[in-house]
Amino acid sequence: MKTVHQIIASRLSSVSLASVLNGNRLFASVLVTGALLLTGCQSTNPSQSNAMTAKQTPAAAKAALATALQKQRRQSFSYHSNLEISNEQQFSDINTKVDAKEPVASDYIYEYCEDTHDQAYTVLLAQAAAQNKDILAVGYDAERTTLKDRYLECTNAYEAWVDSKYDSDITVPASYQQLFDSYDDRATAQDVKKAKLLDAYVLKPLSINAQGVYQPMAGKATMLASIHYQARNHQSSINQPMYIDFKNGNMYLWADNFAMFNSELLDDKLGTKWRNKWLKLAIDDGSLPKGFGSELIKSHFAALDATFDAAPISQFDYVAPTTLASLSPKLPAHQLPAMLASNQVIRRVQSVESYEQFYQDYMRIVYERIGQRYPELVKESESYELGETNTDKFTSKALVQQMLAMIKSGIDSGSETKEEAVEGAMLANTEMQALYGFDKRGQLKWQHLRRELPSETVSNKNMVVDVLQQYSAISAKDKAFPNLPSNSQVPNASNSIDMREYGSELMQYYRDGNGTAMGKMMFSVMPMAKKKFGSID
Repeated sequence: MKTVHQIIASRLSSVSLASVLNGNRLFASVLVTGALLLTGCQSTNPSQSNAMTAKQTPAAAKAALATALQKQRRQSFSYHSNLEISNEQQFSDINTKVDAKEPVASDYIYEYCEDTHDQAYTVLLAQAAAQNKDILAVGYDAERTTLKDRYLECTNAYEAWVDSKYDSDITVPASYQQLFDSYDDRATAQDVKKAKLLDAYVLKPLSINAQGVYQPMAGKATMLASIHYQARNHQSSINQPMYIDFKNGNMYLWADNFAMFNSELLDDKLGTKWRNKWLKLAIDDGSLPKGFGSELIKSHFAALDATFDAAPISQFDYVAPTTLASLSPKLPAHQLPAMLASNQVIRRVQSVESYEQFYQDYMRIVYERIGQRYPELVKESESYELGETNTDKFTSKALVQQMLAMIKSGIDSGSETKEEAVEGAMLANTEMQALYGFDKRGQLKWQHLRRELPSETVSNKNMVVDVLQQYSAISAKDKAFPNLPSNSQVPNASNSIDMREYGSELMQYYRDGNGTAMGKMMFSVMPMAKKKFGSID
């Protein structure tokens, strides 16, 4: 599914990995997210069954997947997404074999010999204390001598290794040569300990999920996003319902999670007015050209199809479902059963460079199509590139123009920042893998996406993000939002707050001299607020 799937996974591993993390292009990617919200997931229908049992070649895999993705665009379904983050590969294979990747004692190579000696001496001290003996006793002479000899051997080897960079005739013992040459590729014992603690106390107890329905013919989509943390002595969760009304161009967010922060920071008169209410956000307030939403969806589909067609056939293949259990790193245990039950699995693997090129091509096609259909939007958006922002109105049109300017800036920028270059190096040897599982009828039942988050250094192994999205038929018995009252399942005028009207009322409240200190400070520096409402001082 392209909706929740990419929204969640891309925000964690970044939409275009290294180069999209800068503020401008990340903001521009909101346009892509909006389009994805309007299109839903990808599936196929039973008529594909015969085609998928044909020759299982890479070309056949690509063709079958392309048809499957296109078929789903007008189908209704229910979905459930589960996102898991794992850092086990940062410590699970440590010490499983003797090689140049064993953890080292110190963060800095010049401290290695001394820290290694100190740690070994500490162990010997503990051993002597456990036996109620003095470490300076004759019985420990041999152990102390061994530690001293190893320390001198290490320091001599290190000095030789440093000098060998300037004198090729100097010989360094092979074991130390390998150790010091690969030092930056090693984790320290402290790194391993931190990774294990992060895994035990943050990642394993954490679960991120989203579920809902997608009904394009009815013009609606729902999402119930949830984050759960469950440890032995602590359990907590947060849910965020969202409802999208495509026909009227509105998006609704359940107000509970925002009410407390709003009353504390901005609206000290709010009270319980937002209790059991939806917040209505107009996607299109009427300022955009007629038919813009439809054209954006068409451009999104055209860009997806074009970039998919351009993808090398070598990226696609069929894999036996039974092989999924042997993937490394291992798939999350609770995700695997649904995947193993598949009749057929298609895999797509992309390099970081390939995914980056896909993103660039996708954004370029969307921008060019919108520019051809609505040249006035692109022309007017040029002022944003020059810094001449239009502060007259906070409208849908202004937001779209801002995003178009950001997209154009990202397309035109051929250079990357130092931060992006470092992150690109961290992910240089990683791949993006997508798996698609089909049942016996050729129906797409799930999609799995695996990506890696960059670690702190190039040498450390990356964290892994696994997203599994499962599809099923919509059941009339199931509520879209089980945690909401029955009369709040569908937003309407009586159970929602129009945020544009509320925003105007709140600004007038501040103009009258009311409001919180934080709100006064914030609104006083907002150009659009000053333009529309004047000074609040």
